[in-house]
Amino acid sequence: MSFRKISEQLNFIKQCRKYHLSLWQCPSFLIVLIGLITISPMLGTYLIAVKYTNQPEIVALIVIGVTTILTIISYFIIQGFEKLAEANQLKSEFVNIVSHQLRTPLTSIKWTINLMMKQTDHLSEKQLEKLETIKASNQRMTDLVNDLLNVSRIEQGKLGLRPEKISLKEVIQDLIKDYLPLAKASNINLSLEIDKNIPPISIDPQGIKVVLQNLIDNAIRYIKNKGQVKISLKREGGLIKCHVQDNGVGIPSGDQSKIFKKFFRSRNIMKYQTEGTGLGLFISKSIIEASGGKIGFKSREDKGTTFWFEIPIK
Repeated sequence: MSFRKISEQLNFIKQCRKYHLSLWQCPSFLIVLIGLITISPMLGTYLIAVKYTNQPEIVALIVIGVTTILTIISYFIIQGFEKLAEANQLKSEFVNIVSHQLRTPLTSIKWTINLMMKQTDHLSEKQLEKLETIKASNQRMTDLVNDLLNVSRIEQGKLGLRPEKISLKEVIQDLIKDYLPLAKASNINLSLEIDKNIPPISIDPQGIKVVLQNLIDNAIRYIKNKGQVKISLKREGGLIKCHVQDNGVGIPSGDQSKIFKKFFRSRNIMKYQTEGTGLGLFISKSIIEASGGKIGFKSREDKGTTFWFEIPIK
């Protein structure tokens, strides 16, 4: 850890303001205070014990006093953590409620737009283009709401995955059909390599679909010009392993440790794609780990990235 990061961690006032806590509710300050209070009386108790060896009651009173002070400070620490936990819970519940409330009008708008676009005899070409723009914006809003809802469920431990026996091969093949138009429009070759005799796996169908959508969508969108996205599905012992490889902008080495964090987007990625929430990989990691699997990546800036995940067959 660099000196700058250490100094930021020791800046108690900044830490307390960040979480909207008073100094006596800020865990980082109170923990350091406990350390100082513990060390000082220990030294004092030793010196007094050496001087007053024939009066153990003095030493006992000091120990009782120190214990009382530490108990009081521990109470303040617990109160601080409880307040942070309560704030986090309220935030998750708020996001959950708002996301549910937003889904209904967004769905109504979507169906209305689709209905209007079917009336081609009464609409000009320019009007149809405007409706296409509205439809795309509506879909982005729907995707954002769904991401926020998934994050809220993850934080509350209510992701609600329902495993079923499915063919991962068929899921990927169906998704590639959906992404072929986007890949062709972006001048990107989308290829698939699947081992023979890939067995079914037990996993939530919608969850694994979200993971694959995030990985394939990122791979296509973060290629600057002409490029290639390779998807492979292989069996390795008791695991099914999937790779999504691209020759896009890559991830800077300084950003790689944060890539699965909420709302994080690499600096170089934001140059090419201003849209995005930084939630997709956080959600994908949560789904894979909740399914008993692992997810990771290898990347070099301006060379490309390979994301992979593995799921147990049993």
